[in-house]
Amino acid sequence: MKKDIHPKNYRPVIFADNSSGEKFLISSTIEVKDGAKEKWSDGKEYPAYHVEISSASHPFYTNQEKTIDTAGRVEKFKSRQAKAKKS
Repeated sequence: MKKDIHPKNYRPVIFADNSSGEKFLISSTIEVKDGAKEKWSDGKEYPAYHVEISSASHPFYTNQEKTIDTAGRVEKFKSRQAKAKKS
């Protein structure tokens, strides 16, 4: 294996899926906000990065359709549609 080919911040990171609660330990160079850390099953602490959708919750992989609305976009759209129909 070649030496010094990976970036300096290449390390294990926990990716936590907010939708399903699943967690994955993967090597990455992603910058973690606020120095968030979580314990893994091996007892060690790793940097943690939270994602909205992963393979554990995405409809393509789970074969289950569901609406994930963290910003209230669906409600805003429905209210605009209701106002447009009244006009």
